[in-house]
Amino acid sequence: MSLTVAAVSANFTRDLEQNYALIEQLLDEARAQGARLVVFPEASIGGYLSSLGNHGDTVRTTKRSLPPAIRLDGPEIRRVQALAGETVVCIGFCELDDDGETRYNAAVCLDGSHVYGSYRKVHQPLGEAMSYAAGASYQAFDTPVGRVGLQICYDKAFPEAARALALDGAEIVVSMSAWPAARTATAEDLQQDRWTYRFNLFDAARALDNQVFWIASNQSGTFGSLRYVGNAKVVDPGGNVLATTLLDAGLAVAEIDVESTFRTMRGGMFHLRDRRPDVYAALTAPDAPESTGWKDLAHA
Repeated sequence: MSLTVAAVSANFTRDLEQNYALIEQLLDEARAQGARLVVFPEASIGGYLSSLGNHGDTVRTTKRSLPPAIRLDGPEIRRVQALAGETVVCIGFCELDDDGETRYNAAVCLDGSHVYGSYRKVHQPLGEAMSYAAGASYQAFDTPVGRVGLQICYDKAFPEAARALALDGAEIVVSMSAWPAARTATAEDLQQDRWTYRFNLFDAARALDNQVFWIASNQSGTFGSLRYVGNAKVVDPGGNVLATTLLDAGLAVAEIDVESTFRTMRGGMFHLRDRRPDVYAALTAPDAPESTGWKDLAHA
C-alpha cells in the first residue's frame, strides 16, 4: 500500500509561537499533498544551540541562549499533537528529565491521540555534551504508517545506529538534523560545501546499508553562528533520493510503498540476512584489539 511522506527543511528559533505557526503551516502544506507522515527537524520546538565547539552554549555559562527544556508529557508536546490530528509527526525538542535538571536533545513520534515513541540523541558532536546529556539506546516502534526508528543528526555518521534500528524491525528510519555547513573553508555555494556532501552521502549510505526508507529533515537558514544546509529528503532502500529540498526551505514529498519495495529489494540480496555477526566481535568490544591499529588511528 502506498504512503505519502514529507521531510521538512525550515528554520526554527527560540520563539515558540513562531515554531507552532510554522509547524501548522507546513502540516497544512504536507496534508494538501496527501502526506500521512511528516518529519520535522531536530530542535523544531525552541530551536537548536546558537554555536558549537569550545565556545558553544553550555548550561554552566548561560541559560539565555539554550533551548527551552520541555517535558515529554508537557503542554508544548500536547500542542503539537493538537496540530497533528490524524497525521503522524516526528519532531525534535529539548527534553527535560524527571529530575528537573538533566536535558536531552530529543525527538518524539506522535499524532493527535498517541505518542508512539521517543528518542534521546546518543552521539554528540563537538561541544554538544556541554548542553545535553547523552541517550543510551535505539528502539523502533509501531505506528499507523509502519515501524519507525528515530535518530538525530550526528547519529547518521555511525552505521551501528541505523543498523540497530533496522535489526529492531524499522521499515522507516527518521533522521532529524540541525546540520550546518563547514565552519572553516565554507563553500560559496552551500550545495557544494563538504558538510552538505557528507550529510547527503550519509543519508544515501544508511538507507542502502540497511535497505530501509530513510527520511531526513534539517534546519535551514541561519541561527546564531550556524548556517544550515537544508537538503531534507526521502531516500528509498536502494539509496535513491526520491525527493529533496536541496538548500531551500520547504517540503520534500514522496510516495512510497514499503511492502512492495521491500519484497523487490530484499528478495535477492538482503543485507540484514547476509550479515556475519560471528566476525564482528571487535565492533562491540570496549577496546579494539591492539593488532587492528584502531587506537592509533583514532588518536592520529
